[in-house]
Amino acid sequence: MTDGPGSTPDMPSGWAAEQPPPYGGAAGAAGPSWASPGAGAPQDANPSAPPPSAPPPSAPYQSAPHPYAPAPYAPYAGGQYGYRAPDAPRPGIIPLRPLTLGDILDGTIKLIRSNPKATLGLSAIVAAVTGIPAAIGQAISFGSLGDLMADPYAAETASAPIAGLAAQYIGTIISYVMTFVGTTVLTGVLTRVLGRAVFGGRITVGEAWRLARSRVLALFGLVLLQALILLLPLLALVAVFVIMVAAGAFDSMDGAAAGLGVLVGLLFFLAYIPYLLFFYTRLSLSAPAIVLEGRGVTDAMSRSWRLVKGDSWRVLGILLLTAILAAIISGVLAIPFTFGGSLLGMLNSGSAGGTVIAALLLAVGQVIASMITYPFQAGVTGLLYADRRMRAEAFDLVLQTAAAQNQSQGWVHAGVDDMWHPSYAAGTQQGSGPYHGAPPYGTQGPYGPYGPYGPQA
Repeated sequence: MTDGPGSTPDMPSGWAAEQPPPYGGAAGAAGPSWASPGAGAPQDANPSAPPPSAPPPSAPYQSAPHPYAPAPYAPYAGGQYGYRAPDAPRPGIIPLRPLTLGDILDGTIKLIRSNPKATLGLSAIVAAVTGIPAAIGQAISFGSLGDLMADPYAAETASAPIAGLAAQYIGTIISYVMTFVGTTVLTGVLTRVLGRAVFGGRITVGEAWRLARSRVLALFGLVLLQALILLLPLLALVAVFVIMVAAGAFDSMDGAAAGLGVLVGLLFFLAYIPYLLFFYTRLSLSAPAIVLEGRGVTDAMSRSWRLVKGDSWRVLGILLLTAILAAIISGVLAIPFTFGGSLLGMLNSGSAGGTVIAALLLAVGQVIASMITYPFQAGVTGLLYADRRMRAEAFDLVLQTAAAQNQSQGWVHAGVDDMWHPSYAAGTQQGSGPYHGAPPYGTQGPYGPYGPYGPQA
């Protein structure tokens, strides 16, 4: 039906002649359409070709995908059903699975935050005691330099600069010896704190010391043997140099021989650096093995060697990054106190009060820096040890089982400390596995035949 005589026009009056094609294509219309891809026939299709067949009866509602429909979810790595596996449990400072670098650094920070008394407090005590001799020696040395600055002509007759340098070196040597003792004990205590913190438990300084006390002598032996191994090439070089000096080999040395000696020394140090990094990396996990597994010195070194093998580059990179971060943190925290103490020591004209204040400033800077760096480095080493056991021995399954038991009973039992023994590694029986000795408390453990959690259904 129309409003008047005549045929119906193709478009209403007043519309432009150029109009877009109809959506989906009108019946009998020629030219392109706005249909979605695949809905219409292509322009260059053969007119004589038969029309596309209808969809099978089993899928009557199939249609072309909407151009703005979301893409389907990609299947999760390791599975084909398009869902993500549940995350590993995290009862404590780390997730109980193989760790990434971020997990290790984050776990170390959480270790310090969750146990401030056992980490920061104990580290501050050790740093304060061990840094006092070096701080006093530096203050005396700066005081002698202040006297020299006040009267430069007195340097020809005065022995104050020599006495100041001697005091500085003596104080530094005493501090090194005390640091060796203090950091060795601190490593054992912090490793015990870390072993409990993995399960979300806390431990007091007294309890950590009670658990680590029997391993202190083994830690001393480990540090001495490691130092001997790492410094052996340097000791051999010094011995050769002393023998050559005693034989008078340098009495008639000309310039060419001196240059050759310098070249040989340079090549020696270039070869010594890979040696140092290799053995430092392979033996880096010995201390946690001594404390947590109850091993002897050589057995712990062999254990570290086996754990690091196959992943040496990654372990080396994390250790070097940790050392760099520790050095940066230590420098940033200690610079204000070191600058103030040095300036006061040089300007106090050798007065006793100024020397004491300068020594205190230097000691405070050392304490604040070491209070952070000691537990930071110990935490990274301990978590690297846990990571290597998870990757090499599926130890995360043991940790997850123990964590589930702790969750079911609502608290962390002290018996979780025994879970670090290698006889509890996944797929092994007590007394077997990588460690061929017996568990530290016998085959039944410290809590009888039922373990630390009592009879299980």
